[in-house]
Amino acid sequence: MAVNDDALLTEQMAYYRARAPEYDRVYAEREDLRELLTVVDDLPIAGDVLELACGTGQWTGALAARAHSVTAVDASPEVLGIARARTASADVRFERVDVFNWQPPRRYDTVFFAFWLSHVPPSRLSGFWNTVAAALAPHGRAVFIDEGPAAAAREDVAGEVRRLEDGSEYRIVKVFHDPEQLTGELTELGWSADIRTREEFFVGIAEPRSATFA
Repeated sequence: MAVNDDALLTEQMAYYRARAPEYDRVYAEREDLRELLTVVDDLPIAGDVLELACGTGQWTGALAARAHSVTAVDASPEVLGIARARTASADVRFERVDVFNWQPPRRYDTVFFAFWLSHVPPSRLSGFWNTVAAALAPHGRAVFIDEGPAAAAREDVAGEVRRLEDGSEYRIVKVFHDPEQLTGELTELGWSADIRTREEFFVGIAEPRSATFA
């Protein structure tokens, strides 16, 4: 990986640690995000679930309602503290993990991540999906949600520089994946994917092809 990506990922992590107290405000302010949370009810969330980049736990409770257990991981101790306070289920375990430097110690029936794929540098995309594959049990599925190209026009998501309320600025990774192009990229990486647009978001379900046709 290029040194620039290393520096960018370090700054991105610093941004989300600093943003933790502000993070949930976007859900309070945007009805479309609150409505999107209900999509979990229609997704194949089952068994033991691994949630990558769980953030403040906005999605964790909904996952726990569908799952046998949830292991929710994030690199930021600040957001994990908020997520723990939000989620009271005994079937949820939180762990501090840097997904870019981690191998899952076990396999799960479902790997879920919301608004995380857009923060993966293109140079890390293949490695990230290898990590997801390593975390899946046979016939397990990856389920993911993110912003598509239509979201790029919004002022609060455009660009790679983000500003917090105290005026501090951070560079982050932000890739607005086109669902059709992403489907093709996943096919090349050995996945079978169904990615559908929902307004300016997309919802994807993917399986390693070896598992799909086993």
